[in-house]
Amino acid sequence: MVVKNKSERTRIGVISDTHGTLHPAVSKLFGSVETIIHAGDIGHSDILESLRRIAPLTAVRGNMDYGSWAAELPAMAIVEVASLRLCVLHDRSRIDFTPRQVGVKVVISGHTHRPRVSAEDDVLFVNPGSASHPRYGHPP
Repeated sequence: MVVKNKSERTRIGVISDTHGTLHPAVSKLFGSVETIIHAGDIGHSDILESLRRIAPLTAVRGNMDYGSWAAELPAMAIVEVASLRLCVLHDRSRIDFTPRQVGVKVVISGHTHRPRVSAEDDVLFVNPGSASHPRYGHPP
């Protein structure tokens, strides 16, 4: 995902639903990103460490993330990237505010294991699908 705002351009690695398995291609695919966002169902703290070795990481807890390592993760994060406000959460249906009204331009979520990008009310919604357990014929 490339985010552009004014003259800034930032490459973001967006991933979700790894469920404890990080595909070997991720390090190559994310080799040129400036930051990584993991939208939950990480599966194990080793995944976070592997991603942090590639680029700075923002991660949220998914409904399948348990244990002390997961308890330290927020359920939702608001981050600024390339002067844009992004909201990251695992399950989009749990968003309890109107993104546009609080200046959020991009909502990144996971949970469904289905990749999807849509625009609603001037907000971009991104779900990368599952990086390890895709469903419905979608690739990881």
